Amino acid sequence: MGFNPDSYRCSEGKVKSGQFFSPLLTSLGMTVQEAYRLTQACDSVFDVRTLRVGQSYRAYYSAEDKLEYLVYDRDRKSCIVFDCSEPYDAWVYEKPIEYNERYADVTINSSLWNDMIAADVSPLLILTLSDIYAWTVDFFGLQKGDRFRVLYQEKVYDGEVIAVDTVKYAVFTHNGDDFPAIMYDQGDGGNIWWNEKGESMRKAFLKAPLKYSRISSGFSYARKHPVTRKVQPHTGVDYAAPKGTPVMTIGDGVVTSVKYEGAGGNTVRIRHNSVYSTAYLHLSKYAKGLKAGQRVRQGDVIGYVGSTGRSTGPHLDFRVWKNGTPINPLKMDSPPAEPIQPDHKDAFAAAAADYQHQINTINASAVASTLLNLL
Repeated sequence: MGFNPDSYRCSEGKVKSGQFFSPLLTSLGMTVQEAYRLTQACDSVFDVRTLRVGQSYRAYYSAEDKLEYLVYDRDRKSCIVFDCSEPYDAWVYEKPIEYNERYADVTINSSLWNDMIAADVSPLLILTLSDIYAWTVDFFGLQKGDRFRVLYQEKVYDGEVIAVDTVKYAVFTHNGDDFPAIMYDQGDGGNIWWNEKGESMRKAFLKAPLKYSRISSGFSYARKHPVTRKVQPHTGVDYAAPKGTPVMTIGDGVVTSVKYEGAGGNTVRIRHNSVYSTAYLHLSKYAKGLKAGQRVRQGDVIGYVGSTGRSTGPHLDFRVWKNGTPINPLKMDSPPAEPIQPDHKDAFAAAAADYQHQINTINASAVASTLLNLL
């Protein structure tokens, strides 16, 4: 099934408010009876009740100005093609996906987001990098001069990047130190990103309990409280974020308390093991069904940013204890998870060497090109 759009005159439009499928067809030139028969013929392919206001469509007409085809954009990835001539028909057309191999070399000057755009790199890459480096890099504390070099694959529809879901090799450079992340799937359904030693990039704890925020107050034993104005310890880190921002547990554990705690407001406490425990304060609300005694997994949403208790605005006060003593969450070490399996070490090393060679070749080519331009 299909048709050649170039053989017809095309008229474009968008579904209007209050417009239904049959009236749309009649407005494009079909009779009421023809619209009814087409609607009946396509009911197994397209539910006419799902026609959405604002969605684009294209009507294709013959030389005699007869409506031959209607193409309705169901979403970014697919459209419905309606054959408007007897015998009426309809089918789904999946737009072709392009997979582009890319290399990005981005140095932080203002912000990772702005510098990605300036380097003509999709900001969607940030999301994948933040997942890979969640246990290694504090994305809220990136500094000028920090650098990312990444071999990755982007998914493109109609010239628009819609996903960056495959990072093959990355190197994050901070204060002169390199932190590689190497993709290698050993086929066990588990971790696929490793450091240069074959240790899992996934560690016991996430680097931070939420995304898209900034640190508004650090760990201190002599901070002037913004409400009381008294100097008192603040044994946690405040993350300023919009009300309703999801808050995640940084590691597996058992919820020990879900309750309002005076100045701390709505608070969730979690015991991770015999050594570490965490608390999440000032929440606007808790995750649905969360209760004491419940086991949670790393990355589970346990609540949402708020300003309950003694607070000057929406933020998360995040606290960590080691053996009962408060510690600075930003300086907490986290041991690596299971390393790569011994029988995969050689293949992993070969993959890492190949990725490194690709990056070195790209960088050498870039340097040579720059030198030529200077001559």
